[in-house]
Amino acid sequence: MPTAPTILSDVPGPFAWSVFHERHPKLIQQVLDALPYGPVERAALEQLLTESTTGVLEPLDESAHDHQQWLEWGEGLFGRPWGEAPFLWAESYFYRRLLEATGYFRPGTWHGIDPFAPFKNAELAGPAVDDELAALRDLPSLSAEKRSEVLLSSSLWGNRADLSFQLTASAGDARSPALIADDSPLLRQALTAANNPRVCVIADNAGRELLPDLVLVDHLLTGGLASEVVLYVKPAPYYVSDATTADVLATVERLRTAPEQEAELIGRRLWQAMNSGTLVVRTHEFFCAPLPFHDMPADLRAELSTATITILKGDLNYRRLVGDQLWDATTPFAERAGHFPSPVAALRTLKSDVIVGLDGPVVAGLDTTGEPWRTSGKYGLIQVHTRA
Repeated sequence: MPTAPTILSDVPGPFAWSVFHERHPKLIQQVLDALPYGPVERAALEQLLTESTTGVLEPLDESAHDHQQWLEWGEGLFGRPWGEAPFLWAESYFYRRLLEATGYFRPGTWHGIDPFAPFKNAELAGPAVDDELAALRDLPSLSAEKRSEVLLSSSLWGNRADLSFQLTASAGDARSPALIADDSPLLRQALTAANNPRVCVIADNAGRELLPDLVLVDHLLTGGLASEVVLYVKPAPYYVSDATTADVLATVERLRTAPEQEAELIGRRLWQAMNSGTLVVRTHEFFCAPLPFHDMPADLRAELSTATITILKGDLNYRRLVGDQLWDATTPFAERAGHFPSPVAALRTLKSDVIVGLDGPVVAGLDTTGEPWRTSGKYGLIQVHTRA
């Protein structure tokens, strides 16, 4: 089986290093500014920052409910510098430790309080979302095929290219030139060929990214492309903006109470779909695990195996799907995604170094630009493996 170097964060300069030494310090400060945490929580957050940038990996306190689980996941890692742990593992552990520092899991004042909620709430209530909701008025005028195209594209790009642009762009423009792999015809073929297609969607971010995801889910259900959609979200706050059940409910409510008629109708249909069971919101502890999907537990594997296709949203899910390693970019997507328990489609804006499934000339052209195309968020892909 082909392999590639596992991504670490121990060398100054590359993207993984910058996450720990540039992004995380800013994040910790934002969390401290966003909520009035007391001295205990503030000291724990500052200690986490010091440990994760200059210290060694310390295990969770024995009182933590998942202390033993993390000891097993981190066997051989504790006591070593953070940068020597696989980047996927270390980044995941950082967010678990952040929740521990803020008291999210501990009985007390801050139990169950999402430290990232102020960021999510501000985005969902902001004027950009007002514009997105207003843009939905144009949906009914589009053909079913055009609607599928623009909603898939807006779900892919999330907050980079907003829904209003997608709806007003010409057919040629909606497919951005920054889309460097496009298997969307395979996705549509998989859905239209199935009887009573059951679609699983593994969500990524809340806010302006979850909104077009839910609009896409509504389109799948009302357009006959899915008889049932199962939307998987995180069981706890994770990676700053990752969607939880609370975020789904807030986004549906934002749609349902919108002054724009089309947005309100979509919100009401999503509410009713949840009532009837054609839209099911689910979660699993594994979605906050520091492991690739190759290692998913049997119960989750069994759930996903019944899907006509599973749509994975975002960068983290892509890393977990193909392996957070420095693969040759032309490595076939099917080779890295074939282990997944159902046919799978990845919708991803590139924000990390991992990439597979590209054509050689595309890679060569991107490499000549001199820009950090793997991490800039400028490029996106739709990759599908159907097992056919």
